[in-house]
Amino acid sequence: MSEYTSPEHHPAFEEYCETIFELNEDGQRVIQARIAERLEVSRPAVSEMVRRLSDEGLVSVDDGEICLTATGQTLAQTMVRRHRLAERFLTDILGLAWAEAHHEAGKWEHVISPVVESAIIDRLDDPTTCPHGNPIPGSGYVAPDLIALSSVPTGESAVITRIPEELEFTPGLLEFLEENHIRPGIDAKVLATSPDGTTTVDVGGSVVGLSAFTAERVLVEAN
Repeated sequence: MSEYTSPEHHPAFEEYCETIFELNEDGQRVIQARIAERLEVSRPAVSEMVRRLSDEGLVSVDDGEICLTATGQTLAQTMVRRHRLAERFLTDILGLAWAEAHHEAGKWEHVISPVVESAIIDRLDDPTTCPHGNPIPGSGYVAPDLIALSSVPTGESAVITRIPEELEFTPGLLEFLEENHIRPGIDAKVLATSPDGTTTVDVGGSVVGLSAFTAERVLVEAN
């Protein structure tokens, strides 16, 4: 895996670059409003930070869209990698619940050194995804063909593969998904789709209803 050592960057710069990377990863156009929503900060605060990031050579702005520069992309990949490795360590080794691990990893990512990062990778046997199935940058992850759970026809099954970052930041949703075994590697059979978009699935004999917002974002691999 690649390394990025740049202690001169403030944690806020790291967090913003990480957020821009994740919004891009989820296929969203990165504008100030989306960053403000994700980080739960004001638009003026985002505007000021974007200006500072631009001055640091970490982002560029074109017609309102915020893009990472090569330097910003490298920094973002490092933060995302360390966050997802921390999540994996906290769940697989320490047994923390998804939501708690996600919260704690947000702190760990800023202090993990290259030496500790390498040790975590070795301890976890070089994982390629976080607990939610999102790829760890630099791990050599190869994505399978994925579709939204909402696209699976009624009566058919698919393997839950990935829960995008957008769902991780939705209050209470990680707890709900973990409690109902909506997790990577689990088979889900679509039982019904209601007019409001709610998708009802059978997961290991348990019937779970997922909102349209969730079912449109949970990614699966068809059986």
